[in-house]
Amino acid sequence: MSSAAAVPLAAPRVQPVVSVSGLRVELGGRAVLGGVDFLIENRELVAVLGPNGAGKSTLLKVILGLVRPSLGRVLVLGQPAGRANANIGYVPQFRAIEAETTLRARDVIRFGLDGNRWGPGWPSRERERRIDAVLDEVDGRDLARAAMGELSGGERQRLLIAQALLSDPRLLLLDEPLASLDLAREQEIISLIRRIIQSRNVAVLFVTHDVNPLLDAIDRVLYLANGKAAIGRPEEIITGETLSWLYGAPVEVVRVAGRLFVAGAQT
Repeated sequence: MSSAAAVPLAAPRVQPVVSVSGLRVELGGRAVLGGVDFLIENRELVAVLGPNGAGKSTLLKVILGLVRPSLGRVLVLGQPAGRANANIGYVPQFRAIEAETTLRARDVIRFGLDGNRWGPGWPSRERERRIDAVLDEVDGRDLARAAMGELSGGERQRLLIAQALLSDPRLLLLDEPLASLDLAREQEIISLIRRIIQSRNVAVLFVTHDVNPLLDAIDRVLYLANGKAAIGRPEEIITGETLSWLYGAPVEVVRVAGRLFVAGAQT
């Protein structure tokens, strides 16, 4: 009888939620993204930073399958990026809603179920149950019958997040969800996203211009500039050395009262 000790089996490798390799995107003859590589793991909250025109929104559209890369590979849960992927929940950049808009909040959320169909969606108890569930998840049940034009920016943002949750996604793409919100509403949205990550086991890519409200919440930063990308913990990426490399020019990072300020970079 052999006395050799049993060799423990290696733990299976967990599949990344997003895998991007050699990504190059050209728009209007200009390379917006070039040679970008990164992985996003499950339950990560990753802030996407960079100046205007760096390709932050374009990157989200590539993952959604709305923009075709010039080169490279983008996989979502091991499958090539493509349109109408129910594994992805997407909240685009906020657009102002006119004060006289009478469309009810509940109807806006229902677009997450019926928005890809011709004509009105057929009523059903299951559809309404799912809408109620996501409204509860974002603390929005009391907003359901209000007209969207009557709601604050933070309330509208919560409802758009609810809409994105209807397909039970594994990945959330949020494009500037903190834009035009005051400090209190910013923290409400950030806390909501952290709760969703924990309760749903999703990964989140969170495009923002200001990382400071997120510093205590994010796992990593993906910084885009000059077609290049760097990803890592905030203290690794938001440094003078890394940003100077990305911008190709001297950049200084200063911390004051717990906030980061970047000097010398075009924003």
